[in-house]
Amino acid sequence: MEFGRVPEQELDSIDFSLPAEPAFNKKILKGKPVKDAKVYLGCAKWGRTEWVGKIYPPKTKEKDFLQHYVEHYNSIELNATHYKVYGEPGTRKWAEKAKGKDFKFCPKMYQGVTHRGSLKGKDFITNEFFRGIVGFEEHLGPIFVQVSDTFSPKRKDELFDYLKSLPTDLQFFLEVRHPDWFAKEDIRNEMFTTLKEMNMGAVITDTAGRRDCAHMHLTVPKAFIRYVGNSLHKSDYTRCDAWVERMKYWLDHGLEELYFFMHMHEEATSPELTVYLVDQLNKECGLNLIKPKFIEGGVSEKPKPKQRGLFD
Repeated sequence: MEFGRVPEQELDSIDFSLPAEPAFNKKILKGKPVKDAKVYLGCAKWGRTEWVGKIYPPKTKEKDFLQHYVEHYNSIELNATHYKVYGEPGTRKWAEKAKGKDFKFCPKMYQGVTHRGSLKGKDFITNEFFRGIVGFEEHLGPIFVQVSDTFSPKRKDELFDYLKSLPTDLQFFLEVRHPDWFAKEDIRNEMFTTLKEMNMGAVITDTAGRRDCAHMHLTVPKAFIRYVGNSLHKSDYTRCDAWVERMKYWLDHGLEELYFFMHMHEEATSPELTVYLVDQLNKECGLNLIKPKFIEGGVSEKPKPKQRGLFD
């Protein structure tokens, strides 16, 4: 993901601390843990050739990447559906790779709907998107609708009308990027309140160059986090520590489902940071999440900071 990328030399000067817990979230979380809360963690794509010989066996062919991916992660933020409308046979074939596993595909809405012209008059292509993703069946996770960086609050009525037209039996999350959605309190509050009324979530995007997108607002008792690391820069580890602390707080106070997706500007080292994050989550939250298992000799040789306790 290139969104929010800054030159490496600027990373040390960025305040990566997460915002304080919004008072808004008290309307969403009941204040006590939910029995059997679900936690899912994954990446944006399984088709990473850089992982061959690292977590995929040497000489693995691209057609076999997914069957190996599901052994390392329990979800995928499915960007593929943003670029192409897949038919039901295709998505069903993917779902078969996760058969017998508690694995979720979280498809991104097709760009022909969200990034090309108005959201009005998109009923046909929207329905084609839905006709395809039904093939995931029980492996279908939340669907996230991302509008472009240029989509400002001036088009809020267009956006809200479109969201209201979506099926109510599916879980949706919205990602907005234009700075004006976050700059003014009244606009920000209207967006989160509207999503709450529609039972839709708000994507939280944590990336270096756009700290406003790490807003921490929950509009449903579920979280969808897009975390963008910086190739194992030292800040990646302290940021993960802060996220574990926040996610533990949410789980302790009533979060029902949690989706955390690991991104890098270069995805080669996503597995290494995933291992660190999962180890901390399992330790601090009493979870038993799976994590990438490296092929012998496949771990990145890039040194990483000493792994410290969350609250040291």
